[in-house]
Amino acid sequence: MTPATRQEVLGLYRKVLQIAKNWQSASGQIEETMREKEYIRNEARTLFRKNKNVTDPKLIKQCIEECEARIEIGLHYNIPYPRPIHLPPMGLAHKQGRTLRHQEKLRKISKPIYLKSHDEVS
Repeated sequence: MTPATRQEVLGLYRKVLQIAKNWQSASGQIEETMREKEYIRNEARTLFRKNKNVTDPKLIKQCIEECEARIEIGLHYNIPYPRPIHLPPMGLAHKQGRTLRHQEKLRKISKPIYLKSHDEVS
């Protein structure tokens, strides 16, 4: 990892922790706010620690983009949790009898960047 990339990653980590510190839930309830703040901190720690040994520049760039996307979506919608994709259960299948394995592959390909690491951690 180059020093510039390292600084960018550390800056993102600090930004996420600062967002958690200043987070206010949409409902305004103290209990929910505390739960969401804790979720943001735990999710950041888990994902950053999981990816601390990544050395491939393309994968590092993808992780940075995922982090930035989750920050923007979280701030825009005022929810810390990743927004799920809404696909009907058999919505990606072709009507010519494709296998379930093919659907799983299509579903994985269609997943937005901000959900790539969420399934691996949760």
